[in-house]
Amino acid sequence: MATTIDPTQPVTTLINVFTVRPERQAELVALLSKATDEVVAGMPGFVSANIHASTDGVRVVNYAQWTSAEAMGAMLADPVAQPHLAAAAEVAESFEPHTYTVEAVHSR
Repeated sequence: MATTIDPTQPVTTLINVFTVRPERQAELVALLSKATDEVVAGMPGFVSANIHASTDGVRVVNYAQWTSAEAMGAMLADPVAQPHLAAAAEVAESFEPHTYTVEAVHSR
């Protein structure tokens, strides 16, 4: 399912901002993409994930949607996902995951 950013959608949104050395940005993007394709996307409650690389090379942002905070929490606690999460944490200098609600959407 494609990402839908809509305040009426009943999803939990995770935005995780990773700080990374520029020479490791592509590595982190590949790692997150592979983990999503091979593990995360098949987990109950997964809706979508979008991985963004900053043009200055020092950040990677994962914007993911889950059907609920509980489903997202279950993924984080799942032993199959743990090695992938640990690998991303190892590549990144730091990371800041937070959950959000969509409050407004503006478009043309």
